[in-house]
Amino acid sequence: MKTSIATVSISGEFEEKLAAIARAGFDAVEIFENDFLAFDRSPAEVGQMVRDHGLAVSLFQPFRDFEGMPEPFRSRNFDRAERKFDLMAELGTDLMLICSNASPVALGGIDRAAEDFRALGERAARRGLRVGYEALAWGRHINDHRDAWEIVRRADHPSIGLILDSFHTLSRKIELNSIRSIPGDRIFIVQLADAPLIEMDLLYWSRHFRNMPGEGDLAVTAFMQAVAATGYNGYLSLEIFNDQFRGGSPDAISRDGRRSLVNLMDQVARAEPKINIPVPAMPDRAKVTDVAFIEFAAGEDEERELEALFTLLGFVPTARHRSKAVTLYRQGDINLVINREAKGFANASYLVHGANAYAFGLMVNDAAEAHRRALQLGAEDFRQPVGPGELQVPAIRGVGGGLVYFLDQKSELARIFDVEFTPLDETPESTVNIGLTRVDHIAQTTRYEEMLTWLLFYTSQLDARKTPMVDIIDPAGLVRSQVVETPDGRLRITLNGAENRNTLAGRFIAETFGSGIQHIAFETDDIFATAEALAAKGFRSLVISPNYYDDIEARFGLDPDLVERMKSANILYDQDEAGEYFQLYSPTYGEGFFFEIVERRGYRGYGAPNAIFRIAALKRHLRPKGMPK
Repeated sequence: MKTSIATVSISGEFEEKLAAIARAGFDAVEIFENDFLAFDRSPAEVGQMVRDHGLAVSLFQPFRDFEGMPEPFRSRNFDRAERKFDLMAELGTDLMLICSNASPVALGGIDRAAEDFRALGERAARRGLRVGYEALAWGRHINDHRDAWEIVRRADHPSIGLILDSFHTLSRKIELNSIRSIPGDRIFIVQLADAPLIEMDLLYWSRHFRNMPGEGDLAVTAFMQAVAATGYNGYLSLEIFNDQFRGGSPDAISRDGRRSLVNLMDQVARAEPKINIPVPAMPDRAKVTDVAFIEFAAGEDEERELEALFTLLGFVPTARHRSKAVTLYRQGDINLVINREAKGFANASYLVHGANAYAFGLMVNDAAEAHRRALQLGAEDFRQPVGPGELQVPAIRGVGGGLVYFLDQKSELARIFDVEFTPLDETPESTVNIGLTRVDHIAQTTRYEEMLTWLLFYTSQLDARKTPMVDIIDPAGLVRSQVVETPDGRLRITLNGAENRNTLAGRFIAETFGSGIQHIAFETDDIFATAEALAAKGFRSLVISPNYYDDIEARFGLDPDLVERMKSANILYDQDEAGEYFQLYSPTYGEGFFFEIVERRGYRGYGAPNAIFRIAALKRHLRPKGMPK
């Protein structure tokens, strides 16, 4: 598999782009003409820079408004093409992209266009060069790859071929099986881009909202299955126009791009096992069976505060690490760990972020294979020295520099708390059954511009899907929320993207110096019994405005007695076509962290309509004493 990316896809100066593309592991680069024109080096120097980075120039692009032009534009176009051929020779590339004509003076006619390309092919052949023709989704006369292929076919010249772009095909909902009949050797390059499904002008959609394969909603995998069936074996190249990417980190976006291509072709190879697709051998996406543990980093004072909080929530300290200042708390199938080591990664996380949930472990079908796939997809490996008798648990760096551990039932990893921990002999002060059973979801708050990175990070490594994006209304601004979840719901991760620091999510990022876990939701089978048990232990839930309850009674037609029970316990409510949902929140602790308790009665969502009321209540809780309410 040969990979490439267009320079227009990432931010930065030209030299910075090349360095980032090379570090990400691409084989080649498409040079976007404006990037070259804005750079102050000669074509020969640019070509040498590319080669010095271990890259090839896969394509020079774009040449616009060529075919079907009346005179004198036609003659000028051929002269212009000769100048570009000179440039290509100095750059060291043999392929130029011509996109379908969008000029208002362009003349239609497949034969007229084919004649122009045949003549251009003769000129290119004399230079040892090739020209690829691409159908723009908004082309004046040609906006369908089937028509572009017919022009190439009629031009009948070995130096003229087709360029396929997933966005142009998928945005117009063109039948994908039409690609399968195109000879693979007549396709000169394949450009790939995904995009969210948005109803808008095609040109504006293309210029501002493209993203990496797997980050959007288009059928890019099905597109590539059709391409693979042709026998095409050339470059797979990313051409991404995205305002967010233009302001992002060149290295991060390049790594995302490379990850997206490897993941895409792995999925294509699995969907089309009879086609010989040259992709690296890698394990399938890991199947998650549960959240094995969530680990908090803390100092000595924070450990006491967390212990008191865990105790209020009904968690019982059950074991301590044999050699480290690490304590395990349990309830139902939930394992919470407090790590107050004075050295190592947990301590570094504490020094930077304060007390925080910096790591979680996932129980998967095969931990070693999950780890291997993650590394092949560009995840950063994590290791630190382990003591005698301790286990080396496979781990990678995740959101905000936190950690994701992989465990499984087929190895000793499943027994980590038996192997590394000593059971506590003391009897807990309280054994009141709170009724928390498992981790329902983990909510990670990130900068909005990082959301696509982490969506791709999770969905490429884990057998999980992403849900549609939801706008969460904070009184101070908008937060974008999207969920990664396994089909059976054994793992649910909500990603909340903050665009400004005035929102509750934005404040969390600012105060904790980066992205991370902002809240954890636990599941219960009876939220009213849980609320009663919590109150008996002295737990004080987040206070919800009484106005909320008058509204939901009328909106959902709820029984007044049920609403009164919810109101007295500060329980929120929602329903969807699958069932009902009950939510109970803690106030915030530290710099904005909080807990949630939920009961699902078939409900599939996450209570998004209640977010505005929860956020308002949390902000009231955070308001400094003496401030007017």
